[in-house]
Amino acid sequence: MHPGSLILVRHGQSTANVEGRFTGWADVPLTAQGEQEAVEVARLLARDGLVPDVVHTSVMVRSIRTADILLAELDRLWIPVQRTWRLNERQYGSLTGRRKTHVRQEAGSDRYHAWRRSLHARPGPLPSRRLAQLRADPRYAALRPDALPAVESLADMTARVVPYWTDVLAPQLRTTRTVLVVAHGNSLRALAAVLDRLTEPEIERLNVPTAAPLRYDFDDSLRPRPRGGAYLDPRTAQAKAALVAAEGHT
Repeated sequence: MHPGSLILVRHGQSTANVEGRFTGWADVPLTAQGEQEAVEVARLLARDGLVPDVVHTSVMVRSIRTADILLAELDRLWIPVQRTWRLNERQYGSLTGRRKTHVRQEAGSDRYHAWRRSLHARPGPLPSRRLAQLRADPRYAALRPDALPAVESLADMTARVVPYWTDVLAPQLRTTRTVLVVAHGNSLRALAAVLDRLTEPEIERLNVPTAAPLRYDFDDSLRPRPRGGAYLDPRTAQAKAALVAAEGHT
C-alpha cells in the first residue's frame, strides 16, 4: 500500500491576524471571514477528492474551529480527530499580544525579521504570571511544568513537532488514505522543515498563508513528491503568503 496524502491547513483568519498581533499561545477566535475561509477549504478538498479520513489539530480554538467548520461542510464530523499541544502555534513569549508594527519600530527591522523568520532567534520570555496561567490551563495539565515553554525559537518548535510526525502522522500515512492537519503558521513551517529538509535560508523564506490547503504526496520512504508539496489553489496561496511576509511592514 502506497502512503496516503497529507493535507496541511493553517487556520482561517483570526481576530489577532486582523489586528496584526503576535498571537502565540493566546487563544483567539476566528473572524467571520476566517469561518468562511474554512468553508472554502472544504470545497477545495471536495473538488480534488481529498476528503479526510482522520484530522489532527492543536488545542487552540482557532485551529479547532477551522477543522470543525470544514468537517461539517464535508459531512465528516464523525471521523477521528486528534488534538495535541505539539501542533500549537509558536510560543512568542514577551511578544504575545503585541502589534507587529510596534515591535518592528521598537526593535528595528533586522531583529524583528530574525524573531519572525529565523531558525534560532528568540524574543524575551513570557512573564512569570502569564506562564503560571498557562500551567493552570486544563489543556496542559498532563504536561510537566518544565515542558511548557516560556518562549520558543522555530528550532524549539521543530523539536516538539518532530515526535508527532515520527510517532503519529508518519505511521498513519502508511495506513490511511488522507490525513488532514489543521494547525498554525509556525507549527506548519516546522513540519514542512522536517518533511522537505529545508535549509535555514529556505525556512526564512517560507510563509504559510491562512486557509490555503497544501497537499503532500510521498514515495514509499515518506519523502515528499514533489518537494514542498502543492497548493490546491496556488494563485490564492501565493497572494496570501505575500500578505504574511509583509506583516508588520504596513
